[in-house]
Amino acid sequence: MNFRKSIDLLTKEAEESGEGTLKRTLGPVNLVALGIGAIIGAGLFSITGSAAANNAGPAITISFIIAAVGCAFAGLCYAEFASMIPVAGSAYTYSYATMGEFVAWIIGWDLVLEYAVGAATVSISWSRYLVKFLGYFNVGLPHELTMSPFDSTATGGEIMNLPAVFIVVLMSLILIKGTKESAVINGVIVAVKVVIVLIFIFLGWKYINTENYTPYIPSNTGKFGEYGISGIIRAAGIVFFAYIGFDAVSTAAQEAKNPKKDMPIGILVSLFICTILYILFAHVMTGVANYELFKGQDGIAPVAVAIDNMGVKNAAGVVAPAYPWLNKAIILAILGGYASVILVMLMGQSRVFFSMSKDGLLPKVFSNVHSKFGTPAKSNLLFMVFVSLFAAFVPANVVGEMTSIGTLFAFILVCIGIMILRKRMPDLPRAFKVPLVPLIPILGVLVCLGMMVFLPLDTWVRLLVWMIIGINVYLFYGIKNSLLSDNVPATMSKSSKTVSYIGLVLAVLLIIVAILHHHLSLQALELDPTVKLDVGLYYFSLGFAALHVVIYIFRIATAKNIQAK
Repeated sequence: MNFRKSIDLLTKEAEESGEGTLKRTLGPVNLVALGIGAIIGAGLFSITGSAAANNAGPAITISFIIAAVGCAFAGLCYAEFASMIPVAGSAYTYSYATMGEFVAWIIGWDLVLEYAVGAATVSISWSRYLVKFLGYFNVGLPHELTMSPFDSTATGGEIMNLPAVFIVVLMSLILIKGTKESAVINGVIVAVKVVIVLIFIFLGWKYINTENYTPYIPSNTGKFGEYGISGIIRAAGIVFFAYIGFDAVSTAAQEAKNPKKDMPIGILVSLFICTILYILFAHVMTGVANYELFKGQDGIAPVAVAIDNMGVKNAAGVVAPAYPWLNKAIILAILGGYASVILVMLMGQSRVFFSMSKDGLLPKVFSNVHSKFGTPAKSNLLFMVFVSLFAAFVPANVVGEMTSIGTLFAFILVCIGIMILRKRMPDLPRAFKVPLVPLIPILGVLVCLGMMVFLPLDTWVRLLVWMIIGINVYLFYGIKNSLLSDNVPATMSKSSKTVSYIGLVLAVLLIIVAILHHHLSLQALELDPTVKLDVGLYYFSLGFAALHVVIYIFRIATAKNIQAK
């Protein structure tokens, strides 16, 4: 489990795929533009409204600042990773070369969670914007086919979110065929996203009603995470989704002219610019429309709600939109931009599994390449089904929070990795070094962990379930099939025992978190009879954890017997 890929092996693999000869053509301006294009994505146009409505109120602007600070610390650590390993690659590749196979597996498995639920979140938002867009032309889709039956705002009769499934299937089929986005098309999409934000801020500013900012920080309802300080920090963890993609700058280290100087500029300046745009965007959004208007199903399409409130109220108190054309144009642009984001997320998901499969940690089906299209078609089909199920039946707030907690967890591992590498491999050449180590990585861990802690406990339950599933796959398949394994019984037994101990700790932790979440939910129910108890999740978690406690204890005992022989 501690096997590491050598730098020479990574370089050889890169050369075989043609990625080892990239030219250093990117300057600081190029890197800043790359960062802005990667950061401004679906998160801003989807979950910002619900985070303001349910957690922070107008103080969502403060939440964006907190999230940006966490990104800055993690971004510096990503930059060192990118400058240290002389090939393009993800956090999975970096950790495999530096921290060992098991840590690489955990990061890779976590990245798949990020990409899968991220694509589902965007597809659900895409569905809501599509309903809004068709509504302008008096075209209505059946309500029961545009909403999850498990959504908290469901009124009964809902079956599934069919438009969300449609866009996931469509983008998956495009990936299977192997269609690539050219640099020109990608640049146009980036420009469109930035223009949307600027137009929204510019036109909406004069329709801000300062009464909507009172109170700026709504009083806590008595429930943790609902307004007040706890609500602001919880919202920071939720809107962290809006910053996903900044690590794209760090992956361009091999193409930067002067990585030591330009990488921190590219990461930090792009983060700074996007943070300013995000703050202004959120300020206008909660200024033209009261934050409570973003509650419910429309919260996943906040731009549409805000634009509908950019106007003057008539005698009946109804707002007459000043820019009726703007909503149609912007929503159409968002639909196109969302499709691109879903495509990239689905591609990233399949490519991580592709790399893990090539290393022997997953079955070969995930790295089989279609003879005609030259893509991992079978892998794309499997993920198409997996993500479609999420998009069809899981509420938007659940998948959005899961994306954020998965990303925050990956960032924490990257920050910890930098501290480990400074001890283990201090002489490895680095084009860029994180300053003030271990202070910066520790701050990155603390800020990201702080945002994770303030996320709802049911999100932690789902993360633990996902990580235990990952432990199982590695324990029962990855250890014995890894291409770097020495297949020595003593080594295999020791690795099995260590992984089982880790799994046992996670299973016990899952029991504790599930019980705590259920206890707090019962308390909330006493205060508010309308609170819904997720009894199914509670009993599933306890049963799932108890079963795995038995499995891991058995594996530990078996491993000890093998070592004794």
